[in-house]
Amino acid sequence: MTTSLQTLIKLAIDEDLAGGVDITSVATIPADQRSIAQFVTRSSGVIAGIPAAVAVLEHVGITDISVPVTCAHEVVAGTVILEARGKTRDLLLAERTTLNFLTHLSGIATLTRAWVDAVSHTNCTIRDTRKTTPGWRTLEKEAVRMGGGTNHRMSLSDAALVKDNHIVAAGGVLKAFELVRSKYSSALIEVEVDTLDQLQEVLVGKPDLILLDNMSPAMCKEAVELVKGKVPLEASGGLTLENAAAYAETGVDFLAIGALTHSAKALDIGLDLKMER
Repeated sequence: MTTSLQTLIKLAIDEDLAGGVDITSVATIPADQRSIAQFVTRSSGVIAGIPAAVAVLEHVGITDISVPVTCAHEVVAGTVILEARGKTRDLLLAERTTLNFLTHLSGIATLTRAWVDAVSHTNCTIRDTRKTTPGWRTLEKEAVRMGGGTNHRMSLSDAALVKDNHIVAAGGVLKAFELVRSKYSSALIEVEVDTLDQLQEVLVGKPDLILLDNMSPAMCKEAVELVKGKVPLEASGGLTLENAAAYAETGVDFLAIGALTHSAKALDIGLDLKMER
């Protein structure tokens, strides 16, 4: 378990207890009572977050855990994806945090799979962005991979992305690119362009990737024809599941989708408790 995941789990459990105890469980459940907790899907989807869920259970002292379903698998409603045995109070203490990881991350994986399926007849790849929940980036980006997507940069130091505000500050798209290249010669540099004129201007510098921001499918197709495969192209802005195929069919190499991580609907998963015999 990574330090960041440990931190998230501790924060979540500490937040739930707020320095006290679970007064409902303490009042209604004997300290030595044992149960079986089954985490069951209420709807179909793609599973992610199993390692995080297991880590939550282990954090509260649950070690008898079985995982009949692995991440990236698409399941139907009613599937048991995780089963744990232990003290009832411990299982219920872990319930909310475990479900928060499973439902959110599986929601991301499920939405990503829908985007991947929408462009599967093309060579276009679905990518995420940095529009992630603070502290959850590694987990959310892993969930994107479980859904069949790929990851954009993890941090600002991984690669350069020259955006519109950098262009304004630097005094032009090519100037901004050249400034980054001169200072970080080995870095991967992507440049965002809003117009085909900007595209033609920055092509001279030979960036590693060009992002076509808020362009229509027709403009993206024209951009592909202008570039002629010299630089990979990524479309972003204004993309929906309904128009994903139209954008992918223009020949762009990537679709960058912020919604994968910031707007994914949680997958419906619940905990069914049974008394241990």
